[in-house]
Amino acid sequence: AKRRLLKIALEQASKDKPGVEKLVPYLKGMPALIFTKDNPFALSKTLKKNKSSAPIKAGQKAPNDIIVPAGPTGFAPGPVIGQLGSVGIAAGIDAGKVVIKKDSKVAKEGDVIKEELAALLTRLGIEPMEIGLDLTAVYENGELFEKKVLMIDEQEYLNNITNAHRWAFNLAMEAGILTPETTELMVQKAFREAKALAVEAVIYADAAIEAILAKANAQCLGLKGVTG
Repeated sequence: AKRRLLKIALEQASKDKPGVEKLVPYLKGMPALIFTKDNPFALSKTLKKNKSSAPIKAGQKAPNDIIVPAGPTGFAPGPVIGQLGSVGIAAGIDAGKVVIKKDSKVAKEGDVIKEELAALLTRLGIEPMEIGLDLTAVYENGELFEKKVLMIDEQEYLNNITNAHRWAFNLAMEAGILTPETTELMVQKAFREAKALAVEAVIYADAAIEAILAKANAQCLGLKGVTG
């Protein structure tokens, strides 16, 4: 009944907000609408920040690949070694404690978790589930933003921008493209190359005379040393 009322509300609201009816297919499970002045990306970040982790229960689906990391555990040697092995976790004993020998993927995204694995993950302190609002889509100014668009890695995004700037700068320098960022450096480079050419060809330009004389003096001293 709740989904039906939300569907009717969105369809009626589309008269004043064209495109808002595109949210209807996302009304699944236990849906709710959030009204905010935040932009879609800020809203997604806020909801993600307020989520908390929780143990997974038997019968639930893995939200992503579940990996048990290598390292020590708080378990004393005993039947737990066999229990870990039964779910694909390689374990041994070190300093009187059970240790996990290597990272072990115990479930793939979408796998239904069995009771034994759920119990072991809880004992290991691994909480794959997230508790909080799951943002599925956002409507803003006639545009629909899906979850996969909003869930961006900010650090990766910043790194991509930094790399793109560096690559564009290097390309402009190599291709001789004048931009506000490259002009000064390109003029300096051209000056150095022109000066080096003048010195090599003994062209008496103002900027090259001192270097030409220094080179000639060094050659004279070298010749004097050879001839005695």
